[in-house]
Amino acid sequence: MRTLLRSSLRHLAARRAHYSDASKVKRHLLSRIYQPGNRWMENSPEIQAKSNEPSSKSQRLLYKAGLIRPASPGCFHYLPHTVRSMEKLILVIDRAMQEVGGQKIDMPTLCSAALWRQSGRWDLVGTELLCLTDRHNREYCLGPTHEEAVTDLVGTEGGISYKQLPLLLYQITRKFRDEKRPCFGLLRGREFYMKDMYTFDINEEAAYQTYNNVCDAYSNIFSTLDLKHVKVQADTGNIGGKMSHEFHLPASIGEDRLLVCGTCDFAANVETLHPDEENCPSCRGQLTESKGIEIGHTFYLGTKYSHIFNAVCIDAENKPVVAEMGCYGIGVSRLLAASLEVLSTEEDLHWPNLIAPYQICLIPPKKGSKEMAASFVAEELYDDICTIPCMRNEAVLDDRVHLTIGKRVMEAHLLGYPYVIVIGKKALESPPMFEVQNHRTGEVQFLSKEGVLSFIQDVPVI
Repeated sequence: MRTLLRSSLRHLAARRAHYSDASKVKRHLLSRIYQPGNRWMENSPEIQAKSNEPSSKSQRLLYKAGLIRPASPGCFHYLPHTVRSMEKLILVIDRAMQEVGGQKIDMPTLCSAALWRQSGRWDLVGTELLCLTDRHNREYCLGPTHEEAVTDLVGTEGGISYKQLPLLLYQITRKFRDEKRPCFGLLRGREFYMKDMYTFDINEEAAYQTYNNVCDAYSNIFSTLDLKHVKVQADTGNIGGKMSHEFHLPASIGEDRLLVCGTCDFAANVETLHPDEENCPSCRGQLTESKGIEIGHTFYLGTKYSHIFNAVCIDAENKPVVAEMGCYGIGVSRLLAASLEVLSTEEDLHWPNLIAPYQICLIPPKKGSKEMAASFVAEELYDDICTIPCMRNEAVLDDRVHLTIGKRVMEAHLLGYPYVIVIGKKALESPPMFEVQNHRTGEVQFLSKEGVLSFIQDVPVI
């Protein structure tokens, strides 16, 4: 053992020298990541003082894992792991929106009350608006959505040439709503992230085509995340327009009641049907009720806003035509929480694999244990994993070697890393073997270093 330990230390020194250049390997060390201890639980005085509201599984697990913290009712601190996941989710959404021609913009959070009064929504939305007045007595709301702002922008800049159509403008920003009863953590808050897109077309036929394209893109986003979702006809509400659909994740905690046909593809929010309606209006099949968490909403607006703000398209004959519009939202932070709500167990987080904060957590031996001689093997394996281009920033090393392997494995499963690699007794064998745990399936396999590196090549990443 002493000979092996001396050899290990020499090998480790050589490896450290080899990787002294930080540009070669960037190590994500768990001990350096800000992650408040999970002693700060849902029933602690700190949380109760800040948030006296109904909770959900996703909220409880995110608290327990140290990934979010409440700031005030309905408002949260997003901590490093959660921010990584959000950034990946935004990348998935960006790609889908740009594939259908979306152009990303960024509009002000402060929305003019004058514009909202012009559209008639200042009084219609009423108490749900978070409003303020500046020192010059100008009134604003913190934007819950941006129909007025974007249509005024397009209208002020003059007509859109038919050569530029369809025009699809979108943003991903923080939004605000004065929720009377915020609850369930990120599922229903007062401050949240949303992707909102606004489209402009020259006629109804083109606008319906754009509408269908964006709806298909939404379905692709949710399918890419391996989320079972349902698209339902919905009420247009205070946003208005001619047609609306919602996208839901079926879940018992959902606050929307859905009716889904078992014979055809018809589905609807119950608020759009007659109270006594039991049969599908399309095929007369039986409708089954379920609950859902709304993660996306689409509207065909027609000319509701464009005629107010003079947003026009210029046709091939150089004549102005009032633009046909659509608007489309995805609650980004809600989608993150909703995916955890439907995928996680009561004890552990399960992320959609693509947007897990890290794909791999590597756990070296405890300091002072018999397996400590394999520590150099752990660092070598971690560095080799990080040299794979797609894994360069996707592995985290749990270097808290004062904790047992079992304790760290338990926390790794709580945090929901898709794959956990344990350097245990078998790492002292020749050749070293590593325990690879699949968090989603529970499958465990022992692989050589070459086997681990080959296995990792097939892990899907953004």
